[in-house]
Amino acid sequence: MYTAFLINQPSSDPGVYLELKYRRDAFLFDLGDMQHLPPRQIRKIRYIFVSHTHMDHFIGFDHLLRICLGRDQHISLFGPPGFLANVEGKLGAYTWNLVRNYTNDFALTVTEVHETCSVTRAYRCRSGFVPENEETRATGPGTLVEGEAYVVRAVFLDHSIPCLAFCFEEKTRLNVKKNVLEEMGLPTGAWLTRLKEQILNRDPEETPVRIFWKNEAGETQETFAPLGLLRDRAVKMTSGQKVCYITDAVWSEQNAARMIELARGAELLFVEAPFLHEDEATAARKHHLTARQAGRLAALANVKRLCLFHFSPKYKGREDLLQNEAQSAFSSRKPAGPPAGDSDQ
Repeated sequence: MYTAFLINQPSSDPGVYLELKYRRDAFLFDLGDMQHLPPRQIRKIRYIFVSHTHMDHFIGFDHLLRICLGRDQHISLFGPPGFLANVEGKLGAYTWNLVRNYTNDFALTVTEVHETCSVTRAYRCRSGFVPENEETRATGPGTLVEGEAYVVRAVFLDHSIPCLAFCFEEKTRLNVKKNVLEEMGLPTGAWLTRLKEQILNRDPEETPVRIFWKNEAGETQETFAPLGLLRDRAVKMTSGQKVCYITDAVWSEQNAARMIELARGAELLFVEAPFLHEDEATAARKHHLTARQAGRLAALANVKRLCLFHFSPKYKGREDLLQNEAQSAFSSRKPAGPPAGDSDQ
């Protein structure tokens, strides 16, 4: 289970925050202005995926650094070619002579993604963020992060520079049958998170699951039940949901095919819609989508819900036109499949 939302208004800097329910892990897609994201949510972030380092997609790095510095937090960042130099440029702009005395060691692991390989370096606060432990892997975008319950994938798009689009996908969704728990005389609570982890880990059926709760006196009580029994009776397993994030890409045959494949069947698609289709020439010149193209993309990929962002300032006060144009194209629900080109051009 997750929640996902834009960190700013659609006309402001891009960024999507995705948080896993019942866990401390959170994901951030792009690093635009983060002033409206509460520090408590920033401190939950474990992974950040940056599409490219134009200012409106990366200016939030300094705010992130300010909030997390001095805390025992580890964040992994992923970005396109040149990303390591961009991060090191940010870190190199400050003086770190006192950080060796910090109690906590805030750490970054930064991966620069290429078409055929990836390069990773580590940076630690107490070492003055000097690059450490460089590692090169012979793997391109594809799968960036894989956890027990999810996977994050990426593809490259053309924005006149390489730009990454991302997809977060649950592997399997586990839904607890609360009515069955009541019938079994068992409470809901934090123990269910561990139960789900054990199921996803495919632990043996006889594995004892600790079930704990507080009684009226505030005392912790516990009991145990076999994993197989709880899994079979109280948990429903369904296919996981997908969330996609696509921004800063010109509409072309190759881009369209990659975007459609990445977003296919998504529960929620966050996609840029900077321009109306009447300004298609401007959108193409600036390597962006129009609202109609964004809606058409969602229809071709057969996504369930559409969330638009990255509106051009020229439509201030007329944002509803962008929303209406995209929704009109989305509601057409054309058959899925990579188009040969934009027939509306």
